Amino acid sequence: MTDRTLTRSRPRNAALLLASACLLATGAAHAQSAPPQPAAAAPVVDKSIPKIPAGPWQGPRLPDGQPDVTGFWGPAFGSYLNLTDPEGISTGERQRNLPPREQRAPSRVSDPADGQVPYQPWARAKVQEYQTYYANPIKPEYVDPLARCAPPGIPQALYMHGHEIYQYPGYVVFLFDQGTRIIHLDNKPQLPDNIKLWNGDSRGRWEGNTLVVSVANYNGKSKFGRSGEFVSENVKIEERYTFDTNGKRYNYEARITDPTVLTRPFTVTVPIRKYTEADKPRPVVYAVREAKHAGKDAIIEYAEERACIEFNSGHAHLPSAAK
Repeated sequence: MTDRTLTRSRPRNAALLLASACLLATGAAHAQSAPPQPAAAAPVVDKSIPKIPAGPWQGPRLPDGQPDVTGFWGPAFGSYLNLTDPEGISTGERQRNLPPREQRAPSRVSDPADGQVPYQPWARAKVQEYQTYYANPIKPEYVDPLARCAPPGIPQALYMHGHEIYQYPGYVVFLFDQGTRIIHLDNKPQLPDNIKLWNGDSRGRWEGNTLVVSVANYNGKSKFGRSGEFVSENVKIEERYTFDTNGKRYNYEARITDPTVLTRPFTVTVPIRKYTEADKPRPVVYAVREAKHAGKDAIIEYAEERACIEFNSGHAHLPSAAK
């Protein structure tokens, strides 16, 4: 996405629409003589989960010895709106014409083999209740947490809009478009049990090419997508980020254990790819980072569409905001 796109304004949009209409009207007169244009080929999306074996790290390292995995990353396929059917219809979405299930991306739940979360009956009923009232939330618990600009939580943050990884001595930092997550590598003790966080409290270590992270102190308030899957504040999450040495991909794997709502642990697996300046479209965090070079107005204009920022121009222009 270019700076020109990010810095567009509504008056400019109107002018572009008017100019486009004029061009279309002019072009219509020559439509019969113009040769037909071939349809643009749809981009090929690899929906497989490549095997990245755990082993020694053979790529570049940072001065503190960490494998260098800094950069912009995002899910290789699918939408964050649905956990078990990433290319399917999410709760509250209009019906769409979709290819058969076997031609769509696999469930992000890789274990159990059926791709479903192994809920206790009462918990599965809560998920179904959430789905029923998502489009008409008659109770606060039916409101999508993302509609309140809450952090997406773990693991949804890893398959949402994309993320940027920073590394410092003793830390790995994930920058999302709705929040930041810090993974401690410095052997600090876990937070007290009575402190609960949207992204939990993360303690990690490097094992060759794999970042192994234990997540505790989760507040249990986020969802895994618009499809409503959830866990409680008693959940324990073990994550493994296994990077290939060419720096182009990593596999994210989260083993989720919660006897409060589950009949057994389950695993979420997400293939992640790296994005560079040559890739279009890019993850949201990449585009917002670019927008900083275009000035504050560009960031706010872009944030109206994709991020949660209080008092941005979209809200400030409402009549009630001026009172």
